[in-house]
Amino acid sequence: MGTYQKSRGTGPLVLFLVAATGAILFPVQAVAEPPAKMRLVLLGTGNPNPEPERSGPSVAIVVGEDSYIIDFGPGVVRRATAANRRHNLAALEARNLKFGLLTHLHSDHTTGFPDFILTPWVMEREVPLMVFGPPGTTAMTAHILKAYEADIRNRIDGLQPATENGWRVKVEEVTEGLVFEDVNIRIEAFEVCHGDLKVALGYRFTSRDRVIVISGDTTFCPNLVKWARNADILLHEVYSQRAFKELSADWQRYHMAAHTSAPDVARIAAETRPGLLVLYHQVYWFGATDKEILAEIERTYKGPVVAGHDLDIF
Repeated sequence: MGTYQKSRGTGPLVLFLVAATGAILFPVQAVAEPPAKMRLVLLGTGNPNPEPERSGPSVAIVVGEDSYIIDFGPGVVRRATAANRRHNLAALEARNLKFGLLTHLHSDHTTGFPDFILTPWVMEREVPLMVFGPPGTTAMTAHILKAYEADIRNRIDGLQPATENGWRVKVEEVTEGLVFEDVNIRIEAFEVCHGDLKVALGYRFTSRDRVIVISGDTTFCPNLVKWARNADILLHEVYSQRAFKELSADWQRYHMAAHTSAPDVARIAAETRPGLLVLYHQVYWFGATDKEILAEIERTYKGPVVAGHDLDIF
């Protein structure tokens, strides 16, 4: 009976079948495990309106054992835990939440930031949280840590067991360009058009198997069209054009400058041709529904499109 032994060196793993006498019979190339698929998980598809069935805006990109959380709406850690339990994604276990990105600093995208810092630490995260975001993220982080200083000191110095570094946050402020890259993923930021905010960002994620683009909050934006081309999935915010017409003039001015109507989402999708268009951050004014918003898009865009809900996975 022969046995298998590993080759020496730094090249591809090769197993040699070795006879009981010690003679090498023949090499057998080991079959490498396929790369982990990149998945999009909608943790929260809401907006500032307190819709009970939609948590605050937050999205997870999951590649194998790693997760990348985009925006920290209210309830972000509980939504991640729910997604882990529903889809068996250990990367979304609280203690494994180690990496986040912010599209912009509006409250509905950041009120879960203290939760994202502190709850995984209480659940024994051992390493500092890494966060990328637009200018202002460093100051916001410092103020949050200052606000919770008494809590942090008590957990470190008191009776409760606590890891030494899990509460710390490393922040890098970014604008447009490469944000992060490793063997699994490439993350690029691009500027979008969100009212009078100086910097609001979308993100493009590229792995070995697919490209996912996240719009963040934006109106129709040529720069987004540029960055969203050839995406397998485009996740885009939306509001109903019919319901928009019932708003007061001041709210119409704001939403035209800051958010994207269903017809304009259709226009963006027609220009970028994603494999799948997924809607999130939907605004349901005056009885607007997913069916109505989808109908407004499908009048001019005939590609695949779905209305996203909390805990959907793609």
